[in-house]
Amino acid sequence: MVPWLEPGAPFPDTCNALSDPDGLLAAGADLSPDTLVRAYSSGIFPWYDAEHQPILWWSPAPRCVFYPEQIHISRSLRRHLNKTDFTVTLDTTFSTIIALCAGPRRDDHGTWISQEMIDAYVNLHEIGYAHSLEVWQSGEIAGGIYGIQLGGIFFGESMVSPQLNGSKIALAALQQLTPTLGINLIDAQVENPHLLSMGASMISRETFHQHLSQWIPDSPQPGAWPRGHWSRDELSGYIKTT
Repeated sequence: MVPWLEPGAPFPDTCNALSDPDGLLAAGADLSPDTLVRAYSSGIFPWYDAEHQPILWWSPAPRCVFYPEQIHISRSLRRHLNKTDFTVTLDTTFSTIIALCAGPRRDDHGTWISQEMIDAYVNLHEIGYAHSLEVWQSGEIAGGIYGIQLGGIFFGESMVSPQLNGSKIALAALQQLTPTLGINLIDAQVENPHLLSMGASMISRETFHQHLSQWIPDSPQPGAWPRGHWSRDELSGYIKTT
C-alpha cells in the first residue's frame, strides 16, 4: 500500500518508493502548479491511467538521465541529419506538441497523457515552468519534446516523431541548446532501448538527489525560453563531430 495524499500535503520521502512496481510512491493530491513544482523538485512525477486510476506519483531508482555531453548521435542518424533540412523553435506551439504526444502510439501501450494532464502542463507552460522544443520540416512539425525546467534540470516528459527520426532530432537539438538554456541534466525518468541507445545513463537515487540539490534552488522560479529559429547548419557542430 502507498499513502493517500490530500491536496497540498507533503510528499513522502522518495526512499519509501516501492520496488514493485518500481518507484510507486503515493496516490492522490492534485495537479496544481504548486504540487507539480514540489513534486519535480523532489524527483517525483505523476503517471497514471486517468480512466481507471487516481493520480499516482512515482520516483523510480535507478533513474534514467542524460548528461548533455554524453548524448550519442549514431552514424545513421548523423547521415539523416546532414541531408535533412530542418528548423528548431522553442515554446512556439507547446499545446500542439503535448497534444501530439498524447495521440495514438505506435506501440501497444496507449497514452498516459489525459486531458487532465494536458490542462495541467499547459497551465505550467503559461506560468513559465513547462517548455517545448519543436522540429520543423517543410512547414510541418517533424518532432518535438516537452517537459519542465527547474533550475538547471530539464525533466523531459515526452517526445514525438510525426516524421522519421523527429524525436531524435529534437533531443540532439536540445543537447546543443543546453548551454543557452542553462540545463545541466535532462531527466528521462524510466529507461527504454531508444533512450539508452542515445546515451542515457542509469544513476542511483542518491546520485540523482545530489543533482537535485546541486542544480535546483530552494524556490525554483519560472523563466522564459528564448524565442527564435535555429537552422540545421546552426545546430550542426555537435551532429558532425560526435
